[in-house]
Amino acid sequence: MATYHFPQQTGFYKGKVRDVYSISNDFLVMLATDRISAFDVVLPHPIPFKGQVLNQVAAYMLNACHDICPNWLIATPAPNVSIGKRCIPFKIEMVVRGNLTGHAWRTYASGKRTLSGIAMPEGMRENDFFCSPIITPTTKASEGHDEDISKEEIIAHGLTSASEWEQISTYALQLFERGNQIAAKQQLILADTKYEFGKIGSEIFLMDEIHTPDSSRYFLKDEFEKRQQNGEKQKQLSKEFVREWLIENNFMGKEGQQIPEMTDALINAISTRYIELYEKVTGRKFVPETLQDSETEERILTSLKSIMK
Repeated sequence: MATYHFPQQTGFYKGKVRDVYSISNDFLVMLATDRISAFDVVLPHPIPFKGQVLNQVAAYMLNACHDICPNWLIATPAPNVSIGKRCIPFKIEMVVRGNLTGHAWRTYASGKRTLSGIAMPEGMRENDFFCSPIITPTTKASEGHDEDISKEEIIAHGLTSASEWEQISTYALQLFERGNQIAAKQQLILADTKYEFGKIGSEIFLMDEIHTPDSSRYFLKDEFEKRQQNGEKQKQLSKEFVREWLIENNFMGKEGQQIPEMTDALINAISTRYIELYEKVTGRKFVPETLQDSETEERILTSLKSIMK
């Protein structure tokens, strides 16, 4: 993916999977690339159409949740590009879990019964529902691994004030409920997800992507109970299967571990899973769109000119 330079650009940041341009300190141009990360490591091969899927699912969900809280998004001028308001981020991720799965299950299976200061009941099986959704925040690391952190630690370290915590935790639970309502219409369960928030002045905004396969895990609703009763693995739509493949090949992002070879078959399978999730979550047919870098740049410039008038 090309690196651009836009009028009034004041900064550029290359994240794990996104390229982010700051424009006059008020706006962000965010390009969702086809890069894929797991265990906080960028894997060596891009996944076709992954950026478009993430960008379009995020735009769909942000628009569907705009009545819950203000969000950063202004425009999506290209299939993998979003333009929005630049916020000062809280340096935490609000992870909301409806089911005991992924990192929470690995923690539980190790014998621990607390996660980010939240108690988890005895006697749970993998993928069981919690009595009600829980928030298990993590730090937002600029490099390396995010770390579990409790509400008390967040406030004590000044990452949010007590009142800000109450506001973003309320928003997070309301967004999770809306996400599950949207998922249920498509015969899915939103098992867990994460939200990021920031501020413009004193107002809190929802940032980044929401309810995408990179930030969320979905189960197939019509098979869920039967699979739980039979002790079978749940069919899910997320990138957890990429993590599982890495674990099976002795990679969890730890020092000294080598990323296993990604075959063409695996890369195509991951791409197909992302497209499947787009179609299942949104109920829309995915239309792949490939633009030349020059066309993407032109669309961004036209959109910025309109926004900045």
